[in-house]
Formats: sequence, C-alpha cells, structure tokens
Amino acid sequence: MARVGVFVCWCGSNIARTVDVQRVAEEAGRIPGVVFATDYKYMCSEPGQTMVRDAIRDHRLDRVVVASCSPRLHEPTFQRCISEAGLNPYMVEMANIREHCSWVHQDKDAATEKAIDLVRMAVAKARRDFPLFRNEIPITKRALVIGGGVAGIQAALDIADAGYPVTLVERTPSIGGRMAQYDKTFPTLDCAACILTPKMVDCASHPNITILTYAEVEEVTGFVGNFNIRIRKKARGVDMEKCTGCGVCYSKCPVKVPNEFEEGMGERRAIYVPFPQAVPNVPVIDREHCRLNNDLKCGVCQKLCPTGAIAYDQQDEVVTEQFGAIVVATGFRMWDHSQIGEYGYGSIPDVISGLQFERLMNASGPTEGKIVRPSDHRPPKTVVFVACVGSRSENHGHEYCSKVCCMYTAKHALLLKEKYPDTQSYVFYMDIRANGKGYEEFVRRTIEEYGANYIRGRVSRIYRHGDKVVVKGADTLLGRPVEIEADMVVLATAMEPQEDAKDLARKLGISTDQHNWFSEAHPKLKPVEVLSSGIFLAGACQYPKDIPDTVAQASGAASKVAGLFSKPHLLSEPMIASVREEDCAACGQCVQVCPFSAIELVELNGKNGASRRAARVNEGLCHGCGTCVAGCRGSCIDLRGFTNAQVLSEIDALALA
Repeated sequence: MARVGVFVCWCGSNIARTVDVQRVAEEAGRIPGVVFATDYKYMCSEPGQTMVRDAIRDHRLDRVVVASCSPRLHEPTFQRCISEAGLNPYMVEMANIREHCSWVHQDKDAATEKAIDLVRMAVAKARRDFPLFRNEIPITKRALVIGGGVAGIQAALDIADAGYPVTLVERTPSIGGRMAQYDKTFPTLDCAACILTPKMVDCASHPNITILTYAEVEEVTGFVGNFNIRIRKKARGVDMEKCTGCGVCYSKCPVKVPNEFEEGMGERRAIYVPFPQAVPNVPVIDREHCRLNNDLKCGVCQKLCPTGAIAYDQQDEVVTEQFGAIVVATGFRMWDHSQIGEYGYGSIPDVISGLQFERLMNASGPTEGKIVRPSDHRPPKTVVFVACVGSRSENHGHEYCSKVCCMYTAKHALLLKEKYPDTQSYVFYMDIRANGKGYEEFVRRTIEEYGANYIRGRVSRIYRHGDKVVVKGADTLLGRPVEIEADMVVLATAMEPQEDAKDLARKLGISTDQHNWFSEAHPKLKPVEVLSSGIFLAGACQYPKDIPDTVAQASGAASKVAGLFSKPHLLSEPMIASVREEDCAACGQCVQVCPFSAIELVELNGKNGASRRAARVNEGLCHGCGTCVAGCRGSCIDLRGFTNAQVLSEIDALALA
C-alpha cells in the first residue's frame, strides 16, 4: 500500500493570494493513500526541503506530491530532495497550482477547488509511480563547431583551451565571418580586424583545433555524447599542403567577377583569397567562373604556380566523424532590401546598404577607405542614413528589432564626419535603442560632438533627381514632411537567419521560431541550449546580437560543452518511451512520427531460429515527448513515468471527485 505525503506551497503570495492553501492541505489529507499532508510558505527553500526529508523519515513515506509551481522549474529540486532521503528520485509528483490556478484565476473558491482536484490527480498518479533508473552513456570528448565567425572562433578557442579537441566547420573559404567585413566596432571604435585577426590566427595554430573551411555538414545522426556527423569538404582546386600563399595565381588570373566579400562594390578573380587576412590563406577556384572549368582555354594559374599546387581535377571529399557535442554558430545574413521598391535599392547606384558602406570605409576595401559615391566616385557632401529598413515591420516579415542597426548607423555617421568634416549627415529613425555599456553615450556623442541630424520618422520614398538622391519622409516630432537632397543614402537593413537555417535545423533535430532563428530550450534558464541534448547555440544564429553579446554567448556555449565533457559518462533520461517488443507488429508508424529519430526497426531472434522485426527506442535520443505512444496502432508503446495506467488513474480521480 502506497504511503503518500502531500506538501502544499504558498509561494509567498503567488499561490496563497488566490488559493486557500491550508484548505488544500486539509482536503489532501483525506485522499486515500495520503498519510501526511501539510503546507509551508516556501517549499523550495532549504527549510521546506528539510520538512520533506523529515516527513519521509517520520511517516515512512514512499511517494511525495508537491503542490507548488511548474515542474519545469523545481522538479529537479525535489527529485534531489527525496533522493537524499533515500527514495527513488522519480517517486515525486508535482501539482502545478501556481501557473494552472493562482495565476489564471481571480475567484478564490474556484481556484481552491481546482487546486484540490490537481492534487487529487497527482496523488492518483503517484500511487502508480514506480522506480526509474538512469543508464550510463559513454562520451566522445570532441566538439564540432558549425560556423567560423567570431562566435564559432570564440567557442572553439574556449573549448580547446579547456583541453578538448574541436573541429571548426566553415562553409566559406576562410573563417572570420561577418566581423571580417567590418571597419571599426562600436562603441570603442576599435579596428575590427585588429580584434578578430589574432583570434583567427590563434584558432589556426591551436593544437586542439582542426579547421575545415569550404566545408558543410551534410548529415547528423546519433545523440548527445555520440553524434555521427557527415561533412563534405568541397574541392578548392588547390592543394592546401603544397600552396605557400604567394598570390601569383590570383594576381595573373584574367577573369574578374563581383566580389561577394566586398558586397559587390569591388571585383575578384576566378581564383581568389576572400580577404588579405584570410585563414587559411589558401586560394580557392570559383568553378562557376573559371574558364578552364567552362571548356575555355586558360590554365594560367596552373602554369605560373611555383609549387604545382593547382589541382583542377580535385574532387569533393566526404568524411564521417564522431563528436560528443555540437555548437551551432552559423550567424546571420542581411535582408535583401531591394524588396522595398520605393527606396530605389538596386536601381539607384548611390543607395547602398550599411554593409556596403562599411566596406567603403575599410582601408582594405574596394576604395582603400575612401568614402565615395558609387555612381561617380566623388566624396559625398550630404549623406542620409535610414534605420529600421525591414526591421520591426510586419509587411516585410521582420516584426523583431535587429538590435545593432541604431548603433552601427551612429557609428557610420560619426566616422563619416571624422573622415570628411564638411559632410552633412541625416539619420531617419523610429526609436533609438542603445542598450549596451557605453552605447547611449556613443549615440549622444554622435549627435552633440559630430553634428549628426537625427530625424524621428519614416522614409516614404527615395528617388533620383539629376545627380542627387531625393529622400522624402516625415519628422513626427515636428509634425511636418521632410525632403532632403542627398549625394548618398545608406540603408540599415534587417538581420535575418541564414537561408538554409531551416534545413540545418532539420539535420540537427532542433527547432526554429516563426522567423527561422534557432530556438533555445528556455529564454532565461537555458539560453544557449536547445531541446536536443548536446547541441548548443552561439551568436546571431539564435537572434540578432552585437559582437559583445555574441562573444559572451559563445563562451557560455563553450562552458556548457566543457561541463558536459568533464563527466566520466552521461546518464540517460529514464522518462522515455518503452516498446513491448513481443507485441510490436513492426508497422513503422512510430518511426515515422518520432521527431527525434529515436526509434528504429530491428531484427529479433525468435523461437526455432526464426527472426522478426520490432521497434526499439534509442535511449540516448528519446526525449519522452510521447508522440510514438499516441501513434502506435497496437498500443504497445508506453512512456515511463507517464504510462497509460498512470494517466488514466489521474482521469479517474478527477471523474470520481
């Protein structure tokens, strides 16, 4: 006969304001199987947990029900508590009378009755609880970092410094990411390359880091501690071991194409290094534009290469390796604002994006740091900056704030005035969001010391008039229309997820939000983790972030990986699906519906040597969601801790109340 103890929490006034907790405890004491019931103001506190442990000893309790807040918040707390008292940690049930009662009701009598019902259901389930146990899972203490921007670099360095091997996969020919394109960083105006390049070099020279550039993750299988990753290393057309980085090949290549690193503001060759500080500093052949690859006569780079490193016939290489943890640091892309036709981007050459303006300012950019109009290469006298282009806009699918636009627009206005003191700048903005250390002071400095004219309002139209660009908008503070004749317009466009973010999420078995940003497990308690164990997020693949926040989250993800690897082994989660293999018809329905690919059909050895198939659950992959239980036609799958008998007992307790 089960001996259940019920502990009802006041949660200060969170619960007690709307629920009569003393009455709930009194009614709980009358439920069959309950031998002890009490209430306390803070059950999760140390005195509250001591009360639970003492009651288990004094009343010989073998099951515990805690009526308090969400089990997502405090179930591990009470599992540890009863475990210290000698009970199996899975012999505790939580009745959520805070979120399900006090926070959603105003009528105290009704809320109290509902709380009593929830406790009654929890007791009925607890009486059918049975001990659950965790199994040991070995760990491959090697990490995979997907994405070679500043987030991926920081995460890789931190994990490697902790003593664990790391493989850093980057799909472009060099690590560095978006930060490599920047000129200076706000609010300190440090040189972006001066900050990033040493980290790139440290990454390349670190004995625990293997860098795979021009490579992509093709397939992910396995589970936390034991992921099997298939990586495609695309053919560079250059032997990396023979190449010395002398640059003869790309200096003599006759083909010129728009340079994506320069955001189309400059040109590169068909064989190229993305930027001067690239790591690795080894060229790659753009096979789409290479003459020899398109059946035209050339081969200049191969003829002139002093080390014979050019390998036109080089093929893609596919490798499969095992990792214990994955850090996703795939970053972001800039929205294609040519979709706003009234702004003239793409049709008016002097309307450019913020990232293009960044390349114009950069000393290693297409104009060697000279800010000039794309149309005639003359320095501008009047520049209009337009913030929130596509951000905070339901019409363009970006209801969110891109976070960094206010700051990099202020940076651009400041640096423009610094280079050309006679230039006049105007900034159209919705709101100024400067929510970082030194950010508000930076914006104020841009306005007060550098004379940037901030106009609160939206731009309605941008069009060309002669050699000028006319910007029409409204000043909502003065309540009047504004028209400015500018030499150049710079659009601060929205940040959005990478184009293949949804596809990568499917490979990894993780979720995305409505905008395709990767979703964290909990916005406050688990900001770098996802629902799939062993996978962590870093940087702007999760949501728009500036560099300080990106680096901080990357180090946070790395610390989670190091914490995972510090254990001798992992313990599996016991509240998972379980198949009665003798009843399984091997229909495969559970395999199809499982969102975590945790079920497979296996061959069983039957009597007289006959074999048959049945479903089997991979305990390392299963998250206990219960989808397979609902999908099983033969009802031969149960969820440990939430068996059909346990759930039906809760329903019966409510029906018979």
